[in-house]
Amino acid sequence: MYHFFALLSRMKYIHRWALMRNTKEENLAEHSLETAYIAHALALIRNRRFKGNIDPEKAAVFALYHDTAEILTGDLPTPVKYDNPTIKNAYRQIEKSAQSKLLSLLPEDLRNFYQDYVTEAIPEDIRKIVKAADKLSAVVKCMEEEKAGNKEFISAKKALLETLRKMELPEVSVFMEEFLPSFSLNLDELSIL
Repeated sequence: MYHFFALLSRMKYIHRWALMRNTKEENLAEHSLETAYIAHALALIRNRRFKGNIDPEKAAVFALYHDTAEILTGDLPTPVKYDNPTIKNAYRQIEKSAQSKLLSLLPEDLRNFYQDYVTEAIPEDIRKIVKAADKLSAVVKCMEEEKAGNKEFISAKKALLETLRKMELPEVSVFMEEFLPSFSLNLDELSIL
């Protein structure tokens, strides 16, 4: 009996944004799905509009698995995780250990297939796309909280948008211009019926 997928299903119990007051909690499963479809879109935009050559499906799958170690480690808040180099390096070691444990829960004939996804051995072009998608998903969360009247996320949104701009990825600029504003609309404003 192998426990890999049962453990993955527990992503829904890992809550994000632990240091922030949330109007609606976001779990790791929700975040991973949103990051995956944004990564897929970013890869498509890069390919269609900027002559890129990124596999959108691979970008989506890497994004689905990008935070799986957090099933075992929990979601360590960003300010804590990156507070100093010692904590950052120690947390990387903890993540690597968690990734190894997750892989050990698969039959040997499937381990190699999942290894790159779980350990984030991502080709550089896809890594950038997934990182940007991860940040965009966080911006969406901030926008949702703002829309609900929660001002707690205003500074986080500003910092995330600045980080995204510094990435200088044209596909991110396109997504931010063409798709991101819609996340601030209500259902009636989104409706096409």
